[in-house]
Amino acid sequence: MASKLYSIFSLKCPTCHQGDLFPTGSFSYRQPFAQYTHCPACGQPYFPEPGFYYGAMFISYIGSGFFCLGVVMFLHWVLGWSMLASFAALIGIVAILFVWWFRVSRSAYLNLVFGYKPEKAAAAEAGTINVSPPTTVKST
Repeated sequence: MASKLYSIFSLKCPTCHQGDLFPTGSFSYRQPFAQYTHCPACGQPYFPEPGFYYGAMFISYIGSGFFCLGVVMFLHWVLGWSMLASFAALIGIVAILFVWWFRVSRSAYLNLVFGYKPEKAAAAEAGTINVSPPTTVKST
């Protein structure tokens, strides 16, 4: 399935949609910031240049800002919670979703920069690409 949304939300390689971006699961707090250096399936580099993920920081900031506004407005205006209770609930929600949102922001930025290549996906699926095992980078 060659879909940008699939690649972004399943945290897969933007080029082949098969290799994982991160060595641990979406909600893993064991190694929250560890990321592979390249795709284990097709070899696409995930760190093409120093400072590459500054763009992901802006995606994260904008998305989390609108999310936080939406949650507080919903809890306060629709459900009638107090502002203190709304912000306390928001802090709990953000604490749970922080690692997932960090990873989705990076995945979205990678998908903005790199496109899907069906020929690489077919070669990766057939196993004809010789890729060295990826190492992990602990980034923040």
